[in-house]
Amino acid sequence: MGTAAEYAAWHTRRMTIAKPLPALPDGVKPFTVGWPVRLGDTDHDQRLRLDAIARYLQDIAYDHLKVAPDYEQHRGWVVRRTVIDVVEPILFDDLVEVRRWCSALSNRWCNMRVQIEGAHGGRVETEAFLIHFGEESGLPKRMSDAFMAPMLEMTTEHRLRWKAALSMEVPGEVAAIEFPLRVADVDWLAHVNNAVYLQAVEEVLGAHGGVPTMPYRCIIEYAKPLVAGEKLTLFAHRSDAGLDIWFDVEGDTRAVARIIGPDSELNGSLG
Repeated sequence: MGTAAEYAAWHTRRMTIAKPLPALPDGVKPFTVGWPVRLGDTDHDQRLRLDAIARYLQDIAYDHLKVAPDYEQHRGWVVRRTVIDVVEPILFDDLVEVRRWCSALSNRWCNMRVQIEGAHGGRVETEAFLIHFGEESGLPKRMSDAFMAPMLEMTTEHRLRWKAALSMEVPGEVAAIEFPLRVADVDWLAHVNNAVYLQAVEEVLGAHGGVPTMPYRCIIEYAKPLVAGEKLTLFAHRSDAGLDIWFDVEGDTRAVARIIGPDSELNGSLG
């Protein structure tokens, strides 16, 4: 990829994600839950953190899955990409309504939209590319017709294809931050939980001037899982195009994230 500037130019050409994210279609009733924003979800400014947002996405996904047809046959999922648009900050002690619906799918993967709104203001829009896999094979597996039926009714995009928006290749001219992994970071698949990656993003944001002013977008794409005991290094570079973060284990990039603030040359309207 070369230099960080060359990476930024590559990313500009590569942009594949809509701004704003797809709206809820007329007539579609999303799966909806609600809960309070608790102390452990927020930072010193009482802002709902990115890693807490990632946990919210996991929680509503599991609640939604349990009421789906053929639930027991569809317990295995991996996240390939998450897009988080923080349009207005959500604060501690607010009550949030969390809505989830399908925005596109094929028969082995789907895009799932989640909207988080605070009762007293604040809004976050997200979309995740999820791959269904067989628990025994560990490979992508076709969803059943019954499971897909409600999703097909929510969207007209039934031929979803994967296209990366970020490069896994670490360019030159980047700073390194060590990020030790902990026993509590590992989930039931023996992988580091997705929310932990967003904790790392928060760590890098803190070292690079803090959270951007609103609205801003966070994109994270996962290539290979992190596991307990691995030595994780975060490579980060801030430019006019945004803040880029690579998750590296001994030269092997496992994930990459990008923060695009309102002043970024790549930022469009998040709505």
